[in-house]
Amino acid sequence: MRLFLPLVVTFICGIVMILHFFIPHRPISTIGDGLTDWYMIVASSAIFLGAANLVQVHVHRINMKARNWKYSPVVLIGFLAMMVAGLVWGVEESLPFDYMFQTMVVPMGATMFSLLAFFVASAAFRAFRASNWRATLLLASAFIVMLGRVPIGGMIWKHIPAISEWMMQVPNMAGQRAVMIGAALGVVATSLRMIFGIERSYLGGAD
Repeated sequence: MRLFLPLVVTFICGIVMILHFFIPHRPISTIGDGLTDWYMIVASSAIFLGAANLVQVHVHRINMKARNWKYSPVVLIGFLAMMVAGLVWGVEESLPFDYMFQTMVVPMGATMFSLLAFFVASAAFRAFRASNWRATLLLASAFIVMLGRVPIGGMIWKHIPAISEWMMQVPNMAGQRAVMIGAALGVVATSLRMIFGIERSYLGGAD
């Protein structure tokens, strides 16, 4: 029963949502809208589970004196401070929550992205080495695109920005669409496997 009931619920909900997409009429539309509302409720409740898991994990790290456990009190204090500020004073502009967000969270996020730029540059340097004709083509394309995105490219040759834009809108867009089509087919295949009970990993190892 522990396996059968979730499979039945998944099958019924999946079939109803498929019918709701193709047949937007009552009673299918009413049931589909209700399932959508319940999805939002369950997804919202996951926020509380995530918060509880965050506290549990870091309290456990502190008790066990795990590696880098000294950062855990900082995480818990910051989490509790932001939560209390939001619940007591609200999240509007110029209030304590907004002040802490703008003066701590935003600068830390900017720092992370700044460090990420160096990692991206290092990875690009390793990936763009002209070891074969494909890598050479990738290197030349990336160089032209980067030149077209900065003013110096137009100063070197006036057609470089136009070539860069064409490369982004035609070859790059074609590749992106191919990737999106492949991802969509993968999502459809995985969803069908879950609806018909072939894929059961979401059950958490239930037999």
